[in-house]
Amino acid sequence: MPPVFRFFSPCFVLRRLHDGDVGLSVLMTTLKNPVLMATVGAAQGLRGEVRVRTYTADPMALGDYGNLRSLDGRVFEILEIREAKNVVIVRFRGVNDRNAAEALNGLELYVDRDALPDGDLEDDEFYYADLEGLDVYDNAGQHYGAVSAVFDFGAGDLLEIKGPGKRPVLIPFSETAVLEIDLESGRLLIDPVAAGLEEERKTPRRKGSDLSGSDEE
Repeated sequence: MPPVFRFFSPCFVLRRLHDGDVGLSVLMTTLKNPVLMATVGAAQGLRGEVRVRTYTADPMALGDYGNLRSLDGRVFEILEIREAKNVVIVRFRGVNDRNAAEALNGLELYVDRDALPDGDLEDDEFYYADLEGLDVYDNAGQHYGAVSAVFDFGAGDLLEIKGPGKRPVLIPFSETAVLEIDLESGRLLIDPVAAGLEEERKTPRRKGSDLSGSDEE
């Protein structure tokens, strides 16, 4: 299963590169729409293995979408992968000793968006990368900006929304706050009250009325 978002499901962030990111011009020569899949961590043992944090719903699916690429244009083929606590242990082709493995620490690895199969998604599943850039509106047509990032800090998924000249705000990525996602038109419909962007408007009571709705004498 590739990296997806399902309402109320614990998933990691899958993000695109943005204009101005270091190395974007290099990577774009090989990938049209790069999507971050994993970050390499510390070396594991002496055989060239590394600890890798994946951004896939199934960590063992990291190698299912073709070779991975780094910002400097290098290509990484997974030869072996196994699960460990919070990470996977990976051996890449050509990385054969601890020194070579240590040199990869902190390296981010990408695939092209076209490598991710849309047919595997259910109606309530979305790739995080596809949500970034969607314009955010409410039912009244008010524009709140665009989705600039998706986060999971452990207590539920959050959307970061950034409007022109405004500071970014975070809203819950839930069925009550996010009413509709239209990838074709590039729009996302929210309930601003459930999203925490507006306070609920209370209907004022008539003067002299009680809770039952009858007027006082």
